[in-house]
Amino acid sequence: MTSPQNPPYGTPEAPLLTVRGEAELEVDPEIARIGITVTARGRDRRTTLDDLTRRNTTVLDLLKSYGDEVENLATGTVSITPELTQRGRGERVRTYHGAVHLTAELADFTALGELTTRLADLDLTTIDGPTWALRPTSPVHRQARRHAVREALQRAEEYAEALGTTLAALLELTDIGTTGGHPRAAFDRRAVRFSMAAPDAEATAPDPLDLEPPRIRIRAEVGAQFTMNPPRL
Repeated sequence: MTSPQNPPYGTPEAPLLTVRGEAELEVDPEIARIGITVTARGRDRRTTLDDLTRRNTTVLDLLKSYGDEVENLATGTVSITPELTQRGRGERVRTYHGAVHLTAELADFTALGELTTRLADLDLTTIDGPTWALRPTSPVHRQARRHAVREALQRAEEYAEALGTTLAALLELTDIGTTGGHPRAAFDRRAVRFSMAAPDAEATAPDPLDLEPPRIRIRAEVGAQFTMNPPRL
């Protein structure tokens, strides 16, 4: 409840001061996400499904072999789609296309480079990413908000000092929002194209990709309203 001595509007006895506080931090990412698409195609629906199941199992086994280094693993959409061709008066199925989409989240970026390379070396497997981010519970978010509040208070004090007075009371603090934290960087796309070809059984394992995580910019902004002691103008 607002005190009668500090109403939520400006008066000559309690001038209103409205300011905005902003903070921008640049930090290292905490997690990386990659998208994995496993595909299969064939003229027979059951054969296509069997191939898709086998390749999906191979990918899942590889991901799970990294243990806790893969913090989250989820299967998205699964599809088996017939491709039709027009022949005479009727339609016929020319081929079937199957796909399974997965996402994996890692915090160990050294393991990420190795895992990405090994996935891209699998038959008919495509990699998308990585997407770099902060955790939702990262203390960086709180740090940015605290900086924004201190910036708002400092700005308000500087305005009051310029008028030869001081702040009297805080009337309102508004969280305008925290943005950023999700830059995107792609690894070498040659690895993705290579993944579309069948692997050579006699070829040696590819060298791990050297991934360089980008710095993440996170921005917080608040609005604040203060009353001031009456300045002598």
